Amino acid sequence: MAENIRIPFRILVSGARIPCMGMGTFGSDRYSPEEVSAAVGGAIRRGYRLFDCASVYGNEERIGAVFEEAFHSGVVTREELFITSKLWNDMHGKGDALLSLAKSLRDLRLDYLDAYFVHWPFPNYHAPGCDGDARNPSSVPFSADRFMRTWREMEKIHRMGLAKHIGMSNMTVSKLEAVLPRCEIKPALIEMELHPSFQQSELFEYCLSRRIQPIGFCPIGSPNRPDRDKTPDDVADVELPEVTAAAKAHGVHPALICLKWQVQRGSIPIPFSVHEKNYAANLRCVIENPLSPEEMSAIGKADKNCRLVKGQVFLWPGAKSWEELWD
Repeated sequence: MAENIRIPFRILVSGARIPCMGMGTFGSDRYSPEEVSAAVGGAIRRGYRLFDCASVYGNEERIGAVFEEAFHSGVVTREELFITSKLWNDMHGKGDALLSLAKSLRDLRLDYLDAYFVHWPFPNYHAPGCDGDARNPSSVPFSADRFMRTWREMEKIHRMGLAKHIGMSNMTVSKLEAVLPRCEIKPALIEMELHPSFQQSELFEYCLSRRIQPIGFCPIGSPNRPDRDKTPDDVADVELPEVTAAAKAHGVHPALICLKWQVQRGSIPIPFSVHEKNYAANLRCVIENPLSPEEMSAIGKADKNCRLVKGQVFLWPGAKSWEELWD
């Protein structure tokens, strides 16, 4: 059996433990469900215990077969894994959240999720694999009332014990200000884009101050993100001078510095790779050779406010720019 790395945990507001590093499974624009699920199997053997899934990624059924095999073979128990999934936009506010969850549970071959997220805070849909110019005429701006109808369904799912925690994703401070006072059950976690060139300090600190655990996607700048999300002005995190200087000092790839920085900052990064040497190094880096306070400070000053996942495919008729999605 391959090396099994033990990763430190963070404690959620519920008292539950969650690993401080996980694996994302969004690779559907570049990799087949078979390639993604094979990476999940290899990651379990390496010691990964947190897996971030979503119905829209189109690979939960294959990943579920990997989970089932890992449980049956004794590689890991269900209780040792922290598995998440997400409610996709086309299932908002229609009483369909439970149906969506039921499909994810069936595909993943699970009785419950450790966390279930509202993937985006509006019902705006886009076709799989669409380009950046695609627009759906039914798209609408964010509405706190509409969001809360969906969140009530999420709270019901939590009360039923089908998701031990519920969370939100792709939020902003103003959106949270509009909905948190109305929540009967507050989100335990919030997923957000986080990497050295896009640190979202206000949102990050807002969550921490309310005991909401941030989970950071695109933690190394997601070089394999969909082409629709790439623009000429995007910053490559692994080329930032502050990151490359730390990488040289530690003798590692700059991507590992991005992960070290995020873990030491207090977030939980969820990088993805189909290559075993990469995801093994990603996991190992968080328990070896931490960044110095000076390196953490230097990278903390490297923020370029460079959002990579802009979400322009979700814009509504009359909206002029992707910035409108983010207030």
